[in-house]
Amino acid sequence: MKNRWYKENENDIIWWKDTPDDIGVRIFSFDKIKEYNLYGDYPDNLTKEEREIFEKENPWWKGFF
Repeated sequence: MKNRWYKENENDIIWWKDTPDDIGVRIFSFDKIKEYNLYGDYPDNLTKEEREIFEKENPWWKGFF
């Protein structure tokens, strides 16, 4: 389903947006209101707290960048 919000793990804080028609876009949110593009916003446009949460829940992406 296009533009559906989901969590990678049930206890995660971060929501990911399913955007199958958008190539190279990885959208995530902490509240499903303010959206971040992984490739354009991480890590510089996240608050310190948001970055800590993101890196705890997504260690692979932390290592990627």
